[in-house]
Amino acid sequence: MISADKSAAVPRLSVIISVKDEEENIAPLIDEIDAALSFEPFELIFVDDGSTDGTLAELKKAAATRPYLRIIRHAHACGKSAGVETGVWEARGELLLHLDGDGQNNPAYLAEMVRVMDAAGPQVGMVQGERQGRKDTGFKRFQSRLANRVRRFMLNDGTKDTGCGLKVVRRAAQQRMPMFDGQHRFMTSLLRREGYEILTVKVVDRERWHGTSKYGFWNRLGVGILDLFGVWWLVHRRKLPKIVERFPDAG
Repeated sequence: MISADKSAAVPRLSVIISVKDEEENIAPLIDEIDAALSFEPFELIFVDDGSTDGTLAELKKAAATRPYLRIIRHAHACGKSAGVETGVWEARGELLLHLDGDGQNNPAYLAEMVRVMDAAGPQVGMVQGERQGRKDTGFKRFQSRLANRVRRFMLNDGTKDTGCGLKVVRRAAQQRMPMFDGQHRFMTSLLRREGYEILTVKVVDRERWHGTSKYGFWNRLGVGILDLFGVWWLVHRRKLPKIVERFPDAG
């Protein structure tokens, strides 16, 4: 068991969660994260993306007894990708651990994902969760299947499930990615664009605990397909330089 003072030194692991109107999910999710990551010190960063319910109050209540928990609040809702980006640039850890704030992502898988990342070497930029037994409605599963087929056809990113919120990413790699609304759906392609490899870990999906989804038809499927064309352009316009010599050699 680790020391209770997780803030004593700069942690290697930074957990980043962007939330909007998730007040009933905050306390149980934090309890699960504490249990799942008891093997190593970590910092926990919540970005409150313009919540209008009691989310901020729940976060502050939890932070009162957890010195490793930090809260950043947006003045108004900017979307999940913006919330994640805020957390990425606030994080101190070498590895960024991502999950959603609705309870569908089980933090218990993060330990295995960190282990896979540690064993893989620096060429791997992300370990991505691959959901099994999806708990979404039939219509949402249809949207995801269609979007995934179109994405794989256009981007050939080699990943079955880019929509899973469970991810472990090298901070240096994620900070190199271009930012746009909806970026979190295309992290696999954008990291491959930077020359990184991606590994996957199978995870079991859960139902949302409380509240309602923030995504409807157009911001899940319609807008996502439009974004594909922009990501396709970004991927195909990237030229990765291969350095073969430095003079003088810095040693």
